[in-house]
Amino acid sequence: MSELLAQLASLLRAAWNFRWYALASSWVLALGGWIFVYTMPDRFESSARVYVDTQSMLKPLMNGIAVQPNVDQQISIMSKTLISRPNIEKVIRMADLDLKIKTAEEKESLIDRLTKRISIKSTGRDNLFEIGYEDTRPETARNVVQALMTIFVEGSLGDKRKDADTARRFLDEQIKAYELKLVQAENALKEFKRQHIGQMPEDGKDYYSQLTAVGGALNQAKLELAEAQRSRDAIKSQLAGDELVVIPQQGDDAAGINPELDARIQALKKNLDSLRLNYTEQHPDIIAAKRIIDQLEDQRKQEAKTHKPATYSNQNPGMQQLKMALVDAEARVAALTARVGEYTNRFNQFRAAANAIPQVEADFTQLNRDYQVNKQNYENLLARRESAHLSGEMDASANVVDFRVIDPPRLPSQPSAPNRPLLMIAVLGVAVAGGLAVALLLSQLRPTFNSRRELRDVTGLPILGSISMIWTPEQRRKSRQGAWIYASSYAGLLVMFGLVMAFQHFVPRSMLM
Repeated sequence: MSELLAQLASLLRAAWNFRWYALASSWVLALGGWIFVYTMPDRFESSARVYVDTQSMLKPLMNGIAVQPNVDQQISIMSKTLISRPNIEKVIRMADLDLKIKTAEEKESLIDRLTKRISIKSTGRDNLFEIGYEDTRPETARNVVQALMTIFVEGSLGDKRKDADTARRFLDEQIKAYELKLVQAENALKEFKRQHIGQMPEDGKDYYSQLTAVGGALNQAKLELAEAQRSRDAIKSQLAGDELVVIPQQGDDAAGINPELDARIQALKKNLDSLRLNYTEQHPDIIAAKRIIDQLEDQRKQEAKTHKPATYSNQNPGMQQLKMALVDAEARVAALTARVGEYTNRFNQFRAAANAIPQVEADFTQLNRDYQVNKQNYENLLARRESAHLSGEMDASANVVDFRVIDPPRLPSQPSAPNRPLLMIAVLGVAVAGGLAVALLLSQLRPTFNSRRELRDVTGLPILGSISMIWTPEQRRKSRQGAWIYASSYAGLLVMFGLVMAFQHFVPRSMLM
């Protein structure tokens, strides 16, 4: 730290040798800067606060459907609308800025200058903006802003109606599109229901209950079939153990050839009659019974063709009863077999249909969801079209516009720029810093040794001693006089700064121009 302080002190001592150059540089920079600041042209700004509905009629109509722009986007929309080339050209004509324009290049330059100087800022409240323009002439600044306001006020009503017509056309197109989608969704639902009759979600419970009922009936039929088969087998075992007495029997009638077959046919016919009391001819049990009866009758006819004159009959009455019981058992087994087959087919059909029901429900849910979405959007668009119609009628009757002037532009009495007091203070600081910089630069260009340490560090030689300067009284007087003049010069610079500040305050530039 001490090394750094020593180097700083050495630099200041070296710069002190060129203090008069620093003083002269400060005066030159200060006077030149103050003159430049004073001669800078005044700039006047005129502004107006306006209310602009940058989102038009589409905001209430598309609320909840479309994403609304944020504040930055609103300012961008406002800028592009206001500072368009046609509007700028109208402003030039209305503010009489084209009187001195002679070439196309001058016109383009003027358009670019206006475009850059027109400012649009948000005031922090929704749809409230501040429009400003800065120029060297206050009348021009006011006239430009006023021309912008006039252009917008004149065109706002027409733009409003055009915007309303655009919104209504948009809604009509969307309503037609959603109406077509809604009809297509309704037709798809009707066709889907027609193709899946009985398998719809509301019918799913019936399918599962029917599947359960058929499954229970199938198990019951299988149980009864097993019991009938065991009973038949028991009768066959008894018949196989008894002796038969063969007696001749006359006649060739097929009905008497095989009593067991006849008994089965009679039993099946009785069962068929009972089924007809409960079901139609197309019922699976009736169809199965008819098929078995036809097969047994064909079998009896074949036996009638091949039977021999002698038939055998059991003379034992008990044996005859067993045969009749066997016939009944065979008939019951045949009927139960047909019932089991029919219930099995029916169970498989219901199970296949039940497995398909979840997919049918999913497809129906998707179709119904699409239909509901289209229906909801269609109804919302209808309601918003009616709202747009009512809004248009209200605006037409009340002469409501989307552009309103809150604070009109005024003729500025005081310049908005430049800030001369601040600039003059900055010039004074730059002048003092510039003088010091000149002194430091000269000290580096024309270096001197101000201490034994500097001489030893530069030459690397040992310093045996130094001779002090002995000032005469006259030299001391001149030194004090020089220091006083130097301090007075900087004090005079400060006094000059005060005079310049007072002059620019009491004698504005506009009074001299």
